[in-house]
Formats: sequence, C-alpha cells, structure tokens
Amino acid sequence: PARMEAAGGGDGPGCGCKGIRSCLLCEGPAQAAPPPQGEDNFTYCPATGLAKGNEHSEFAGWAFPFPGVFLMEEFISKDEESEIVALMDQDDWKPSQSGRKKQDYGPKVNFKKQRLKAGSFTGLPSFSKKIVAQMKACSVLGSFLPVEQCNLDYMPERGSAIDPHFDDSWLWGERLVSLNLLSKTVLSMSCDSEDSIQLFSTCSEEGSNCILSPRLVPSKEVAVAIRLPRRSLVVLYGDARYKWKHAIYRKHIEHRRICVTFRELSAEFSAGGRHEEQGKELLEIALSFQGRPV
Repeated sequence: PARMEAAGGGDGPGCGCKGIRSCLLCEGPAQAAPPPQGEDNFTYCPATGLAKGNEHSEFAGWAFPFPGVFLMEEFISKDEESEIVALMDQDDWKPSQSGRKKQDYGPKVNFKKQRLKAGSFTGLPSFSKKIVAQMKACSVLGSFLPVEQCNLDYMPERGSAIDPHFDDSWLWGERLVSLNLLSKTVLSMSCDSEDSIQLFSTCSEEGSNCILSPRLVPSKEVAVAIRLPRRSLVVLYGDARYKWKHAIYRKHIEHRRICVTFRELSAEFSAGGRHEEQGKELLEIALSFQGRPV
C-alpha cells in the first residue's frame, strides 16, 4: 500500500515527526508539498516597536505598533555561547517534530488532560544559573522565575522548522523567553483573526505620492518578521504572546541554530492561584539548577 505519511510519519533515521508534521529526513521523493512557509510582509523594528511594511510588499510605506516584544542583542558573549553549547552537546539530543532535536528540563505534562507531575525533573541545568541571573537586568524580566527550559536544535539538513502556534497558557505564564544561539534566524508572527489593524503612512509629507489617511487591513493578511541576531534574547508577552502565533520557517534556518526557551508559571500555579503549592514545588526543583535533560 502507498505510504501514508505524506505529511509526517517519522520513518526517517533520527526523525521525530508525528501526525501532519514532516522534515527532510522523512519526506520521500513522492512526498506532498513541504509545509507552507508564510511570506512576511512586515518587519519588526526594535528601536521603535513598529512593524514596518517590507519594501517589495503591498504594505511598503505603512506601519503599525507591534506591542509585546522585547529584544536584546548580544545578550551573552561569544565565549559564553561556546561554553553553553559545548555543555549542551555533552548530553543527548532527542529527535523531535519537524526536523528539530531537543533537550527538556521541566515537569511531565499532559496538556490535553491538564495534568502534571515532577516526574524525573531535577531542575534547570547548572549553566543556566548565570543566564537567569543576567535576565534580571532586563526591564521586562525583573520578576521572571523560569520553571522550565527547552533547548531546540535546528539544522538546515534536517529541514528543521516549527509551525505557527501558541504556547500553552494553562501551565505557562505570560512571558516566553528565548536565547538564540549559533546563527541568526527570523521569528515569523501571524494572526488568524478577522480583526482589523490600523496602518499609518510612514512616508514624509514632502513625498509626492504620500497618502496620510490611515488604512485598515484584516490581521490575517499581515505577517511580521522579528529578526533574531545570533546571541540575542527575545521575550514575547501581551499581544505577541496571546494574539499572534509564532513560527520558524525552514528558509530561515541557514546553519545550525540552538534556541533556549524559558517559561514561567501561569497565575493558576503562582501565589494565590488554585495550584499554588504545586507551582511552588516545581519552582523549587527548577531553581536548584542541578538538572539533567528529562
């Protein structure tokens, strides 16, 4: 019978794809079209907080405020990066979906059934203690207490990517923090909503074809590229966390890239929440910084 994993199937060597996901290891010659790769028509500007229309798109000359992104370049030094990656590579990388490999440091969670237990979680790795301490200096991370760390390894040879998605919000709190190592990439933000976004013109008044009245477009027609330089730290919160999906497309993985993502607890697992005690126990384990990948 014909192979059924036209979009995934996980038959490739070292492939961890399931369901509709696929990578270059499991996509055979008869494979259906690879996963869609959205075209970004706006680019986020960290200096202004605006998403600006790309030059060759229909939105050239237009912009809108894109809240909920904090980006810090050169968050760690080249030497620190080399040291962290060398320490990670001493542990096994497990095959994951869509051509990624991963190392997890966190509780055992069933998001569908909303159940969790510490399981074999022994904390975040020792090398993260310094990273977490450095985060405190960032304006948006003063009170950030990571309870989970996930290292993801992306390689162009595997067709590594991650589809547009929202991170869970039952267990994980508002701020998603990622450290981008080894190579630059692009975080692609998209929205399925019909809600309108109000664009404003960015051309100067002297421009001969300047249209100054605002323009409304449906959110779903807009895709924003957040450029992540090597060794940069990005935080998504507010609208960028809850209204916009984030993705990494294959075309934006040019060399090996490691993403280190830290997550905090939701209100339900924090002080005054329904599961405060369980949250406290998990944080205590996480911040012992004695962990090995689970």
